[in-house]
Amino acid sequence: MIGSQALVAFGRHYNDSMIAYSTSITSYNPSMQPEELSIPVSDVSAEYVNEQMIIFGVLGPLGHCSTTTATKTFQKCMSLPTQQASIAWTFHPHNATLDLCFFGTFISPSGWVGWGINPTSAEMTGTRALVAFPDPNSGQLVLLPYILDPSVKLQKSPLLSRPLDIHLISSSATLYGGKMATIHNGATVQIYATVKLVPNKTKIHHVWNRGLYVQGYSPTIHPTTSNDLSSITTFDVLSGSAATQHNNVDMLKLVHGILNAISWGLLLPMGAVTARYLRHVQALGPTWFYVHSGIQLSAFFLGTVGFAIGIRMGAMSPGVTYGLHRKLGFAAFCLGALQTLALLFRPKTTHKFRKYWKSYHHFVGYSCVVLGVVNVFQGFEVMGEGRSYAKLGYCLCLSTLVGICIALEVNSWVIFCRKSKEEKMRREGLISGSDKGSGIHSGTHSGIHG
Repeated sequence: MIGSQALVAFGRHYNDSMIAYSTSITSYNPSMQPEELSIPVSDVSAEYVNEQMIIFGVLGPLGHCSTTTATKTFQKCMSLPTQQASIAWTFHPHNATLDLCFFGTFISPSGWVGWGINPTSAEMTGTRALVAFPDPNSGQLVLLPYILDPSVKLQKSPLLSRPLDIHLISSSATLYGGKMATIHNGATVQIYATVKLVPNKTKIHHVWNRGLYVQGYSPTIHPTTSNDLSSITTFDVLSGSAATQHNNVDMLKLVHGILNAISWGLLLPMGAVTARYLRHVQALGPTWFYVHSGIQLSAFFLGTVGFAIGIRMGAMSPGVTYGLHRKLGFAAFCLGALQTLALLFRPKTTHKFRKYWKSYHHFVGYSCVVLGVVNVFQGFEVMGEGRSYAKLGYCLCLSTLVGICIALEVNSWVIFCRKSKEEKMRREGLISGSDKGSGIHSGTHSGIHG
């Protein structure tokens, strides 16, 4: 079942109005949010027939745009990257006027569809939006203006309609299909607007989205899948060319994942293993320290590059926020930086503060390792690779490292117990002479040593 793409419908009784939508099944969690499928689906609806629920949907290539509507013809059009939306427009350079029509689809009979322009940046906050939804009293389609200030994103208060502070000349909304059309899941809405632009500024930030419910005249929060959070694009209405700033996001995401999996997820734990076990091999002398330091510094350098790429991707993808992954990443990076700086303040072995530095180094080091590994797994989920061969390969590498740690730990305890027994017998005079040792100093120590 996992990985399936489905049409879902529900209603408490056959007399109730049905809610139907498409979704991808990514886990056994029963709460499934509306989501686009890899195959375009439109006009999803459901009804009871002879006490049986029947789900309707139209499959087809909806990735095209149209310059013609029932009432207007436009010069250019563009398919938008998410939600099977598109936009058509005509720009009049002589007076900087933009005529446009946004094509979107409802995801529930009581939902909303919105489109807007952000005058300053490619993000939701600050967008001047036009939102279409069924009137709570009459059920007829209405179109109201909204300004999406920061309080909307934080959900501090309901979103209330108010006049826009951009030069909106006219606006209207109609359902595809004319007067006989009804609002249902999959119904297509056309939002028309005529806007007076700032002279010589033809590159516009467009924002669009849709939600399941409207409370009164206040649209509620939209779904928060990656597609819904990425419903933003920037293009030049004069030339029709889209901005290219997002073209490299997929490549950056791949590099970010590989670097961080290797550095935080493998090299850092390997450095910890080196410090814990090789330092007791007397034949190596101080070599263990240089190996440990080299591995950890390499891990931190690669991890810093991966961290910087993550920050860059965040800047290139406004509105897309992975809170837990981001917080774990910042925490791991800060602990790694503290570990690196700790090398500059490492007291000599005879200094009275050495034991305190050592405890600090152990605690921060192991915390960094745990956070790094946990965040690598979180990163696989964020990238949608939770059941991929890449994750399987990483799990095999990590499992091998854990197996080596267990073997070395058992070996250390065997040697420790044997030496303790020999020392006790020596004290009791049962044996004489010095123990030649096995090359591993007795006792075990926890932490990442430096």
